[in-house]
Amino acid sequence: MKLSELAARIDGEFTGNGDLEITGIAGLTEAVAGDLSFLANSKYAAALAATRASAVIVSRDWAGDSPCAVIRVQAPDRAMALTAELIGTLPKAEVAVGSHPSSVIHPETDIDPTVRIGPLCVVERGAVIQAGTLLVAGCYVGREAVIGRDCVLQPHAVVRERVILGDRVILHEGAVVGGDGFGNYRENGAWKKIPHIGTVEIGADSEIGVNSAVDRARFGKTVVGKGVKVDNLVMIAHNCQIGDHTAMAAQVGISGSTNIGTGVLLAGQAGLAGHLTVGDGAVVGAQAGVTKNVPQATYVTGYPAMPHRKAAQSHANLMRLETWKKRVTLLEAKLAALEERLAADERICD
Repeated sequence: MKLSELAARIDGEFTGNGDLEITGIAGLTEAVAGDLSFLANSKYAAALAATRASAVIVSRDWAGDSPCAVIRVQAPDRAMALTAELIGTLPKAEVAVGSHPSSVIHPETDIDPTVRIGPLCVVERGAVIQAGTLLVAGCYVGREAVIGRDCVLQPHAVVRERVILGDRVILHEGAVVGGDGFGNYRENGAWKKIPHIGTVEIGADSEIGVNSAVDRARFGKTVVGKGVKVDNLVMIAHNCQIGDHTAMAAQVGISGSTNIGTGVLLAGQAGLAGHLTVGDGAVVGAQAGVTKNVPQATYVTGYPAMPHRKAAQSHANLMRLETWKKRVTLLEAKLAALEERLAADERICD
């Protein structure tokens, strides 16, 4: 695509040769001639100065120098996402409308004629799959599950019994929605399983990452709201409530019956104890251990998680322990010498 055409399609203003052909997308350091790259963070300005890309997307207020053509946009991240849709080269699964002969589809299902079901999928009795949805390969849809319009289930995604997926939900490879919650009780020294007979509801436009799990409720339902983005290897336990447009990075773990507000950000490996509330717009930092409720619009880090400024001060104090230890040792030595001198003076006076 020509640079001028691309700029128009992503609502940008270009500087440079508008007839330049853009043939690929790459990072600033990996890009070669023909590639488009982007700068979303000013700390990478040095990489831009040395890039071999043919063009780069920057924000409208960027004032640096560039060795290549420039497209100025309001939001570089959004512009690059649009560009990837326009000129991306990642091949897509080729699945025909209908069901593959190797798939097992119970006759008592309600599957729209436009649905595409790839090889080795299983759809159980009473399941509903609405128009435009794609099951790539090896997917499982349990009894009485409901899958909305234009959803995508990547290979080996699992939707268990009575689970409900809203429209345009994406389940990546190995994602499991509606597996049993982790609940047991002890009897005579042995663990006994607690049945989980509830369900899960996933809101429209949400995305569940590779090998992530959303467990079914013990009673009632586990709820993931609209537009929620869940990274790979995330655990959402039974009866959790996840608010709309919340995002969580890889290896986040959320214990049962925890309520997460709207627009919350959970960074990688954050862990949340059960029966907590995280307020709207809160941010939980990487590897934070949340043991208490988090107020709305609060940034917490550390273990136990606390407001970031307090956690930073606590960490700084911890790093000073060695210095303080040396100072205390020196003061103890001076005190011992002083006490010895005072004792000697008393003996002289006696």
